[in-house]
Amino acid sequence: VVRALVHERANIHVFDPQVEREDMFQEFEYTCGMSRANTPGFEDLVTTAPDAYSACDGAHAFATLTEWDQFKDLDFERIYKNMAKPAFVFDGRNILDQDKLRKIGFEVYAIGKPNPSKFNDAV
Repeated sequence: VVRALVHERANIHVFDPQVEREDMFQEFEYTCGMSRANTPGFEDLVTTAPDAYSACDGAHAFATLTEWDQFKDLDFERIYKNMAKPAFVFDGRNILDQDKLRKIGFEVYAIGKPNPSKFNDAV
């Protein structure tokens, strides 16, 4: 995910309660082959946020890519209020209440699940 966003020159704000910034960059190099040395501006495109709320401020989208329980209990109305609109959610672990997020106003995409507003199996 990060590799594609960096190639698009997207500004990425990351919050992971279990991983330090330097560890993230080591993981990017190991899994994506991306480093400060071979990807100009890489470090400037990735901001580490102190919490999920500041990571989402002004964002067009947020993605949950880890299964930490604390992500299930965020104040999603607060997050939605502070995001750019339309506001997108990419639930990479299928841990979020997607119906609730849609009711708030998010456009929700869950990895491996169809978007119910786009597909209707009822005939």
